[in-house]
Amino acid sequence: MAIRKRRSEDGPAEELSVHDLIDGPTQVISGPGLPRPPAREPDGHDVSVEATHDLSAYATQDLSAHLKTAAPAGPERVALLQLPAAGALYRRALLGALPGLGGRRGDRIPAVELAVHGVAVDRAHLADYDRVCGFRLADRLPGTYPHVLGFPLSLRLMTARDFPVPLTGIVHVANRITVRRPVEAGDTLDFVTYAENLRPHDRGRQLDVVLVASVAGEEVWRGVSTYLSRENRAGGGDRGDRPAAPADTARWPLTPRVGTDYARVSGDHNPIHTSRLGARLFGFPRPIAHGMWSKARCLAALENRLPEAYTVDVAFKLPVPLPSTVAFSAAPVDGGWSFGLHAARDGRPHLAGTVQTEGGAPA
Repeated sequence: MAIRKRRSEDGPAEELSVHDLIDGPTQVISGPGLPRPPAREPDGHDVSVEATHDLSAYATQDLSAHLKTAAPAGPERVALLQLPAAGALYRRALLGALPGLGGRRGDRIPAVELAVHGVAVDRAHLADYDRVCGFRLADRLPGTYPHVLGFPLSLRLMTARDFPVPLTGIVHVANRITVRRPVEAGDTLDFVTYAENLRPHDRGRQLDVVLVASVAGEEVWRGVSTYLSRENRAGGGDRGDRPAAPADTARWPLTPRVGTDYARVSGDHNPIHTSRLGARLFGFPRPIAHGMWSKARCLAALENRLPEAYTVDVAFKLPVPLPSTVAFSAAPVDGGWSFGLHAARDGRPHLAGTVQTEGGAPA
């Protein structure tokens, strides 16, 4: 699918890939096969824009109006013209974290779903992602790749002013992905994202951000990311003695490039992953690896053992500092695999996960 944006009224159009949409431009984009949203949102707000309108202007738009317009049967669905640009949304989130600029957070989840249709896979970007995460080069999408494609949509939801927790400072504590059937590079994907299950935690509040991918109306992939907003610094419970680390299956030396390379292919430019200064601002002595890179790297190590339909569930433990060396371990269990990632030097746990075949058959 060709997607084009105009540089100016008289200038030539520029070809855009999904990689470009995630990493660079901040324009609202339209093109063949991309349906335009309604001229007005459910609250009557005019959302008709020109193709050169800066999407970052909508990055912190208050979504609370959808609370009162949502139908009793479920949340209101708002279709965007195209994937937002993640960079602009991160800039807005960081600006909103400054004293006096953040405003008041909502105390409940906005009853709104965001959707985008007709997302095509850029094979060059897919190959780049495969290399960064350790997957073999193939037309079949890795189980973690749709998360990257739809991440800007979820980010748009999480940077709304009335989203109940701020993007800056939240911790990604768990992620569950269900692959219903293989997704190929030639498939065109429709994404829907929403938040649910806001709940108290002894360190603050948790919620789930759900991302669903469909092909021709069939759900093919679902991801659920659990985030913790740390509002209570004291406490945290008794960690107790850590169990001994399992025997290594493989060891991977990691350089700081892991953070910058994954930021490039994922659009997740959180500075704790890419900058020593940015990491220190948020309490880390040095950059840390993205949790979703760690999950993808573990899944790549099991790639030849994965069935066509499965659920991979992980809990993120201690951050992976960059640079460092990590040890991967895996073992078959009833109905699938258990796996983990820990520090090679002292066994500190970084990630614990399982793979289960859809339907309960062994993986």
